[in-house]
Amino acid sequence: MMPFVYLALAIVAEVVGTTALKATDGFTRLWPSVVVAVSYLLAFYLLSLVLRSIPVGIAYAIWAGLGIVLVAAVGVVVYGQRPDLPALLGLGMIVGGVVVIQVFSSVSAH
Repeated sequence: MMPFVYLALAIVAEVVGTTALKATDGFTRLWPSVVVAVSYLLAFYLLSLVLRSIPVGIAYAIWAGLGIVLVAAVGVVVYGQRPDLPALLGLGMIVGGVVVIQVFSSVSAH
């Protein structure tokens, strides 16, 4: 159970860092840059804990997939970025892939 808690926290940290990248203005603004650095350090540390129990390919697929979807959702809410239909279909396929891994793969329950 804890590896999935760490994975969820790693995903959140990565989403915070990626979302804050826009505010750094090319790393010319100090505090948003600090948020990015700390968020990514935390995300990778937590991911390293996850990899003690979950295979790297599965952990990374879930981390990257859900991170993409959450960053897109934050883009809608925070920046008013509206994905078009093909983007929504692609995001739906990513979510579907994560669900297939979680529900049907015995490797993710490792």
